[in-house]
Amino acid sequence: MQQDSQLPAANGTAVGRKSLFNAASTLMIQGTTSDAGKSILVTALCRILKRHGYSVAPFKSQNMALNSAVAADGGEIGRAQAVQAEACELLPSTLMNPVLLKPNSELGAQVIINGQAIGNMKADEYHQFKPKLLQTVVESHQQLLQQHQMVIVEGAGSPAEINLRQHDIANMGFAEAIDCPVIIVADIDRGGVFAHLYGTYALLSESEKSRVVGFVINRFRGDVSLLQSGLDWLKQQTSVPVLAVIPFIPNLHIEAEDSLTSSQHVTRNDQDQKLTVVVIQYPRTSNHTDFDALRLHPQVDIQFIRESGDFSGADLIILPGSKNVRGDMSWLEQQGWPDIIQRHLRFGGKVLGICGGFQMLGDAIHDPDAIESQCGSSRGLGLLAMETRLTGNKVLRNIQGQGLLSDCQVAGYEIHAGVSQGAALDSPLFRIRLSDTQVSETSPHVNDEYFDDGAHSPDHQVYGSYIHGLFDQPSTLHFLLKWSGLNMDDAENTSDFDYPAFRLQQMDRLADAVEQEISLDHLLTLVKAQ
Repeated sequence: MQQDSQLPAANGTAVGRKSLFNAASTLMIQGTTSDAGKSILVTALCRILKRHGYSVAPFKSQNMALNSAVAADGGEIGRAQAVQAEACELLPSTLMNPVLLKPNSELGAQVIINGQAIGNMKADEYHQFKPKLLQTVVESHQQLLQQHQMVIVEGAGSPAEINLRQHDIANMGFAEAIDCPVIIVADIDRGGVFAHLYGTYALLSESEKSRVVGFVINRFRGDVSLLQSGLDWLKQQTSVPVLAVIPFIPNLHIEAEDSLTSSQHVTRNDQDQKLTVVVIQYPRTSNHTDFDALRLHPQVDIQFIRESGDFSGADLIILPGSKNVRGDMSWLEQQGWPDIIQRHLRFGGKVLGICGGFQMLGDAIHDPDAIESQCGSSRGLGLLAMETRLTGNKVLRNIQGQGLLSDCQVAGYEIHAGVSQGAALDSPLFRIRLSDTQVSETSPHVNDEYFDDGAHSPDHQVYGSYIHGLFDQPSTLHFLLKWSGLNMDDAENTSDFDYPAFRLQQMDRLADAVEQEISLDHLLTLVKAQ
């Protein structure tokens, strides 16, 4: 590598420093912006390699997201890496995402290292802490590489953030440390795609530029020949080829990393929609992928509403998970949602709370140790006779079980700080088999053969559960839609929807499209690039 006399290396060391490792079987995908297509491209490449018989694993050193999953080893990782693991036909592992940041305020986030929360940090505090994490992320990557033939790495945000270059562990700082090649992807839907690619490349140091083996343009619509003059110019200016122009894939569904995006829009016939579901979007909503199965169901009109004034009625109101339960409960009150929910119930509507939303359904939420925000207590919605105390020990587990009000089979995962107690829990929704469940050391149920989850009100208008992914399993989806008011008895008017099977089909659809643009032979050359 050539030393750059103008810019420091991304990890704050001299550019000419010898890499810690030579990761010849690692390829890194970085992006010009957030949501440029890094997660999608990593998923596609992982799926392509797996379908051709290669042992491949995903990796992201640092992830900032409120969408998380429980790994097979019991730790917490970003949801995107769990999806990518599925593309590789692997169980998710904390090795795939050693650093996860979950924002819980405008200035701070919960910091999760190797799957376990170590506390909350403000942005400047974490920036000073980051140098200690480079060895952690490199070791996780090396362990993955020992277990698999190839590792496909996803960057975070953009490598061209000058203010974040020092101590970087998520983009070029990581690439420099392990000495791997890099592809930079840009989303043409955002406009200015050549400015994004050229500007990002121009802001890299010389050693970083030498790592870039190609550009990818994502989500192109139309005749690719119209781009040719721009592709030629970019190659002339940078000496870096455009490896692929990936077409826009209509109605493609790959679980998003952290937010609802326009790329997730699903087109369908409104005449087919028979059930209206409103998901309240408070400031710290987490795990929005809980509702993907509803968004894709042909008979469900799902609306994500933030402002209470936008509510015009629904069959079902859902309170989703939250990274700051008391803060979001206060926001609900400020927005006037409690009165709307009470009126909705008087008119015969249904209410479902999931995880943090379940806690809000109770009488009170206590945080005496300032786990999520300032210490204190908050009044809940008072719809279930229970109270919740937030604790420093987070429950992390994948679960399987069965319904107590129907014969549905439930599967999903729990991620929550807090223990709920009260009479409402004597009327649970699900029975979870301990033998099929990963139980954390902090679980209050470790000595039982099974434990019960959730609660329902005496009139069955209000349900609550700690389980994320409730709608993913077909039988549980059927049960909850029927409870919500959808006529599930008329075979002609009811559509069975298998979300897990659909998700795999969509991964293959994505892989097919990308492999049309990047052949397996070319991909193998890139992964092996020095």
